[in-house]
Amino acid sequence: MSEALLDGIAQARTLTHEWIRTMAATHEAAPVFRESAQCDLERWPGMALPGTYNIAMLSRLIGDGLDSDPECQSAMADWILAKRRAEGSWWLDGMDPADTFKKTDAEETRFYLIGHISNYALGALEALDRSLPVPDFSRRYLDLEKMESWMARRDWDDPWQEGNNMVNLGSFLLLLREDDKTREAAIGALDWLIAWHIDNSNPNTGFWGNRQETERDLLHAMAGATHNYHLFYKLGRPVPHLDKAVDYCLTQPPDVVSACIDADLVDILANAAFLTDHRKDEVVEWLTEIGHALLAFQNGDGGFADTMEGTRRFDGWTTGYSEPQGISNGFATFFRWIALAMIARVLNPEDHDWGFRHMVGLGYFKHR
Repeated sequence: MSEALLDGIAQARTLTHEWIRTMAATHEAAPVFRESAQCDLERWPGMALPGTYNIAMLSRLIGDGLDSDPECQSAMADWILAKRRAEGSWWLDGMDPADTFKKTDAEETRFYLIGHISNYALGALEALDRSLPVPDFSRRYLDLEKMESWMARRDWDDPWQEGNNMVNLGSFLLLLREDDKTREAAIGALDWLIAWHIDNSNPNTGFWGNRQETERDLLHAMAGATHNYHLFYKLGRPVPHLDKAVDYCLTQPPDVVSACIDADLVDILANAAFLTDHRKDEVVEWLTEIGHALLAFQNGDGGFADTMEGTRRFDGWTTGYSEPQGISNGFATFFRWIALAMIARVLNPEDHDWGFRHMVGLGYFKHR
């Protein structure tokens, strides 16, 4: 069964290479990628950035040959850098802050969106072999008093969103750790973050969050924890109560749900397969089953959809770009290949032919 799955992954990979080429576009005289076949960059110029960062990272992950064209790669990186704002973060062209929502507190909405967009813009630069700029907009969190104040404002009724906030901020602190001027302070801030997470991990689940009683509570806590765990993996720290997290993930059917949920479950279990022997045979069996389900979900054009029903928007842009679910798009194709690549590594630990991200965030895999 594992051999058949690995053969299927190899075939699916070739199909996605072909889909990536159909997403290539020119915008503002630069090579970019569209997010989907329905993405009109003249009407929605802001979508050029997520289309480009999603597919640039996807291209590096599955190796479709983008790196064989250094001139195109360099021009794409130049364009991404040109979109960087004065304080060093990224935003989408044409996305009015008044048309965004993640929290009733507008500052929290901006923090989430800036963190999300900037993390993946930096990830694309990394995928394009460009040196990463120092994330100046995050320097304030090197002050532990500001860090503690920020942590006190987290909404742990919503651990999924907070997990994204944690890994995004952590990714910026890790970059600040590479700068001689901020190394010591960044190490202190990261140590503080890890200590907080250890102290506040639920020993019954291994997750974070206030209410972990209903199925919805647990699912959202798991999705958030997937992100928080990346800080532990990157820093080489033991994940608290990882066995409990594995137990929960194995209660979920190995079926296609959404690009995020599927990648989150696979991320926890694939990392656990390298870190612990806890229920390892069951972990491998579960990953094999969802691997087959993911391959069956691939669209005929070689890309992947998020889900099959409803409308997909850019996360947090409430009145902005939208497209029907069910069609292949850069976000879903990247996330589903993150899952498939991790599964392939577990099934064949000698297979290092994957370009996982080095920055934490979905797409990062320490055991690459």
